[in-house]
Amino acid sequence: MKKTPARKTAAKKATTAAKKTTAAAKKAPSAKKAPAEKATAKKATAKKTATAKQATPEKKTTTKKTAAKKTAAKASAKKTAAKAPAKKPPALKKATVAPQKATVAVKGVPPAQTIVEKTPTGESRTALVRRARRINRELAEVYPYAHPELDFTNPFQLLVATVLSAQTTDLRVNQTTPALFAKYPTPEDLAAANPEEVEEILRPCGFFRAKTKSVIGLSRALAEDFGGEVPGRLEDLVKLPGVGRKTAFVVLGNAFGRPGITVDTHFQRLVRRWKWTEETDPDKIEAAVGALFPKSDWTDLSHHVIWHGRRICHARKPACGACPIAPLCPAYGEGETDPEKAKKLLKYEKGGFPGQRLNPPQAYLDAGGIPAPPLGAGS
Repeated sequence: MKKTPARKTAAKKATTAAKKTTAAAKKAPSAKKAPAEKATAKKATAKKTATAKQATPEKKTTTKKTAAKKTAAKASAKKTAAKAPAKKPPALKKATVAPQKATVAVKGVPPAQTIVEKTPTGESRTALVRRARRINRELAEVYPYAHPELDFTNPFQLLVATVLSAQTTDLRVNQTTPALFAKYPTPEDLAAANPEEVEEILRPCGFFRAKTKSVIGLSRALAEDFGGEVPGRLEDLVKLPGVGRKTAFVVLGNAFGRPGITVDTHFQRLVRRWKWTEETDPDKIEAAVGALFPKSDWTDLSHHVIWHGRRICHARKPACGACPIAPLCPAYGEGETDPEKAKKLLKYEKGGFPGQRLNPPQAYLDAGGIPAPPLGAGS
């Protein structure tokens, strides 16, 4: 038999109802369990809360005890610090300063100092050094026989003659010293001399009283302090009466072969004309010029410059027209530039006249130099 639509509908409804009943039955145990689980969770939370409340008073008590201990420790530390002596701060270390270059310390005579300066002409330092050294080479060719223009045969005679040359010419000294050394040949002899007799001999040199005092004083010092010998050290020489750096370097360079620069009036004038330096103090000039040349050149350099100043590059009227280094001279034109007129200004052997030494070296005589006449025979 075929099912009618009414029956089909009833069957579907019955099946749907059965399904719903089964689902409700399955959900029922879960619903029952949920309240039980919630109750269990509430009990566990209550236990934790009770435990926490019980533990809190203990924590507070422990914290208070710890704070009390810390306070007591601080108080004890303060008492200990009050009783203990205060520690001194560490001493500050002195700043280390690099030492300056050593120079010879001479009582009463300041040592020459190294000078750092701009070149007077505005040329580079290298150009100045080259020009200065070329001038010295040119002068060496002009004056190959250059030498100290004081007559002497030993360091003592050179020392005395150099002291006497202050404020006078080497020629006048050379004409005076033969009589002095003939009568007083050693430091001991001159130290014991009658000052009035020495003054009479030195009268032609000018300032004879002061010079007599100096030469007798230095002779006495040599006899008493150096065994009658001239010392070969700068610091010893400048301690002698009437002896300064210039005199000491003349003696060291020409009697002992130890290089030195002799800064006399001619030297000062020429190095400023050539713009090697603008310094006016002799010690600073010595340092400035010395820095332009090797030390081995210093003694000969001094001779070349001084000889040129006496013969050609005069103070009042330089013979510029007859000067062999005119192209290198920044001061060219200060003197006579006409060659013929300039030749008439030349002195000593350059002008065909006698030199300053009565007994010059053979090299000077071979070069055409003429010895100076003795005292009383003309000048």
